[in-house]
Amino acid sequence: MTATVPNSGFRVGLIQMRSGRAPQSNIDTAVSLIRAATEAGAHYVLTPEMTNIIENDRARMFATIVPEEQDPTLSSLRELAREAEIFIHIGSLAVQVSPNRAANRSFLIDPRGDIQARYDKIHMFDVDLPDGESYRESRSYRPGELAVLTDLPWGRLGLSICYDLRFPALYRALAEAGAIYLTAPSAFTRQTGEAHWQILVRARAIENGCFLLAAAQGGRHESGRETFGHSLVVDPWGRVLAEGGVEPGLILADIDPSKVAAARSRIASLQHGRRFEILEPLAEPIHLQTVGGSA
Repeated sequence: MTATVPNSGFRVGLIQMRSGRAPQSNIDTAVSLIRAATEAGAHYVLTPEMTNIIENDRARMFATIVPEEQDPTLSSLRELAREAEIFIHIGSLAVQVSPNRAANRSFLIDPRGDIQARYDKIHMFDVDLPDGESYRESRSYRPGELAVLTDLPWGRLGLSICYDLRFPALYRALAEAGAIYLTAPSAFTRQTGEAHWQILVRARAIENGCFLLAAAQGGRHESGRETFGHSLVVDPWGRVLAEGGVEPGLILADIDPSKVAAARSRIASLQHGRRFEILEPLAEPIHLQTVGGSA
């Protein structure tokens, strides 16, 4: 699909946080930083993954989180979007969907305060890292099943969350469906972030000729987890337009949608991609012939 790219630009604000165990404290931080983004002229603001809570203890987390319709972070930021008349994209909240399961759910809130889109994180972060860190998101979270696109006034937006970043097929599907902006709100561990964060964010932007917006958690959290930070705005050519550090704060960037068409006209990989049929190994080896030289 060829995206229709508007010419008018807009300003994005990325909110970098260090979410703790108390949702109200996290709400206060998010509201303060979003207000600062609004005062700085942002039209769209993205918060990181797990805006409402970062908690390693499963029992403690389930004693704190609530279903979507009762979540105070969601209701507070819906009201703020309505008041400020901006798009607020909550990178994700932990919301309860059953007595022993949560969803890692992203919400795009429009300037009327309505929920325009929801996305549940598809890929669960089940890993054992070399320094002994171990994560099993699938023990607590129900994975999503659907990729999600939605339309902003400046073009189509494709949603993802954190570990999704390691699965390029998702982003290619979103781009082929018309996305010119991709989002990856995250809580990357310090270890994996130091190794791969910027490489992965820039790669997803370059592969698809899209802007990549990635608000992040950063620093040592109350629960003991340490996240990498370094929120990023990357353009379709892979250039870093803005980058945060480790501390909570606000990152701003001006977006020129015409850069999407410019990047895709130089390297039209979205049009050149092919789908391959995978065959089982043949029973007999294939004998190859070398042309124009000795075997």
